[in-house]
Amino acid sequence: MDSEAPAGKTFIHSSAIVEDGAKLGEGVRIGAFCHVGPDVTLGDGVELVSHCIVHGRTTIGARTRIFPFASIGHQPQDLKYHGEPSTLVIGSDCTLREGVTINPGTEGGTMTTIIGDHCAFLANSHVGHDSKVGNRVILSNNVMIAGHVTLGDYVICGGGAAVIQFARVGSHAFVGGLTGLENDLIPYGLAMGNRAHLAGLNLIGLRRRGFSREAIHDVRRAYRLLFAAEGTLKERVEDVAGEFAQHPQVHEILDFIRDGGERAICTPVEKSA
Repeated sequence: MDSEAPAGKTFIHSSAIVEDGAKLGEGVRIGAFCHVGPDVTLGDGVELVSHCIVHGRTTIGARTRIFPFASIGHQPQDLKYHGEPSTLVIGSDCTLREGVTINPGTEGGTMTTIIGDHCAFLANSHVGHDSKVGNRVILSNNVMIAGHVTLGDYVICGGGAAVIQFARVGSHAFVGGLTGLENDLIPYGLAMGNRAHLAGLNLIGLRRRGFSREAIHDVRRAYRLLFAAEGTLKERVEDVAGEFAQHPQVHEILDFIRDGGERAICTPVEKSA
């Protein structure tokens, strides 16, 4: 980036290409060898550091930074895609590091891919078409998020983790490094292994985000009841709902299970007798 460019002023490096029709907010900075397509909208203060491409019908929120060799908004990696006018929306204050790839939606999904605010996607992570990512989500290096995936707020995926298409990951959940997740992961859950199993709750994350000791204790107790050996999961859900009638975090988990999805719920490994 040209160090002589005035702070707070829109700046486009002489080697960058910004096609006619692109909409740039105030204070946008576009570095060397970047390419911005004609249907792109960059919010105020967006920075493309260098050597990155933003294409398609893509909107990027204010103050988001995109690092070299990222490819944002190119056509989905879906062989059924035939040029439909799908979109990609990325929120404000996000960080997309080197080699990140994010695809827009498809006709077979919601026609849009949505990324929330304050997300951090580390080097070479990928978000597939028609996915919906919440706020303050962290994808570590080489994370692979398939198409039609939903990630709740504050989800963290460790390095090399993979989430299968149509899976749901609840808010505040943690997917461990090198984990292959092929089922839905409950809010506050911790998934480990390939193929992944539910390994408990994301207690470290809950403490870091200021959940009270009492709230954490109640979620742990509800977790043990939900995944006990007795009865069916449906029966245990109703039992826990009655016992924790006034507990919002527990009911977030229960609502997630009740809502269901394309995938089964990720559960703990059964202990051998």
